[in-house]
Amino acid sequence: MRVERLRNRAAVFALIAFIGVVLDRITKVWALAALSGGKNIDILPHLLSFTLVRNPGASFGLGSSFTWVISVLACVACAAMIAVVKHTKSLYWTIALALAFAGAFGNLIDRAQYAQGFLDGKVVDFINYGWSVGNVADIELMFAGIAVICLILIGIPLL
Repeated sequence: MRVERLRNRAAVFALIAFIGVVLDRITKVWALAALSGGKNIDILPHLLSFTLVRNPGASFGLGSSFTWVISVLACVACAAMIAVVKHTKSLYWTIALALAFAGAFGNLIDRAQYAQGFLDGKVVDFINYGWSVGNVADIELMFAGIAVICLILIGIPLL
């Protein structure tokens, strides 16, 4: 029974992470094609638009001088999530970890793909909220963070 549960959790993790990374990649490829040259698409005027930004940092552009450090931390975080998901007994934690993995890995792909040096590439951001510009990977990370907070507050153990 334990082996079967482990396989099920691994399958859930892999499926959610895969869909999350693919969705992130597809939207970033679209953004690069549709928004290059300074194009802007208004969705909700003054609230939400699509605008292409190349972000060397983390959320809100923080750490833009330390892109490679952010990349290394993302690698470590992804490896840790894979290691932890093998031991969690909770489907909810599996889903939260998969979302976090998809977000971290999606942005890590950009940092590797567009690098000039060691993992120093800029992340493709395009969802402009007016106060910040992000991408699908950032949304996945946000939902993962909310899920983790809720799971901790509810008292569902990670392991």
